[in-house]
Amino acid sequence: MALRAACLLSVPRYLQLQAHLHHSAAPPQRLTSFPVHQSGFKFGIRAISEAAANPVTPKKENERESAPENWKIKMLYDGDCPLCMREVNMLRERNKSYGTIKFVDISSEDYSPEDNLGLDYKTVMGNIHAILSDGTVVTDVEAFRKLYEQVGLRWVYAITKYEPIGTIAGAVYSVWAKYRLQITGRPPLEEVLELRKKNKVSNYLLTA
Repeated sequence: MALRAACLLSVPRYLQLQAHLHHSAAPPQRLTSFPVHQSGFKFGIRAISEAAANPVTPKKENERESAPENWKIKMLYDGDCPLCMREVNMLRERNKSYGTIKFVDISSEDYSPEDNLGLDYKTVMGNIHAILSDGTVVTDVEAFRKLYEQVGLRWVYAITKYEPIGTIAGAVYSVWAKYRLQITGRPPLEEVLELRKKNKVSNYLLTA
């Protein structure tokens, strides 16, 4: 029982192990279970499969908020991922009171790897990346832990600092990152990259 309770705090907000970490006033949604085996443990990863029932529109172009001047961590997120945007919007809302997170949408046409320590679109699409103000790059569960700390939610991921919870949380997140596109009904990464490349060429030709 202690291990099960601990696991509830070890994954992103949009992943559920056995129960919801956050209480929500939204209507119940159908969940799909993805069983995963890792080092003898069996995890029940639940991902919301009906994101379209309550869509989240990412901020684009003229809707972008101004970045805080004294940010402490930069979150590189996929603005085309509906489930990811649920968490991004929650962090963005809390960040209004803290001003410590700078949000960077990697799906934006003008995303610049040069402005983000050379982290290109393909790399960041593979798993979550965040950049601390001192230039340190953090990824995966550690990135979530750092982000949540900056908006007064340190306790949510605090337990992932300890073993075996840290290893379990990392394994669960790795599965989510690997199957994220399929879970959200998007094409494979190779197709996403090809479409992005074609869009860039088309936009270049239109502005040339």
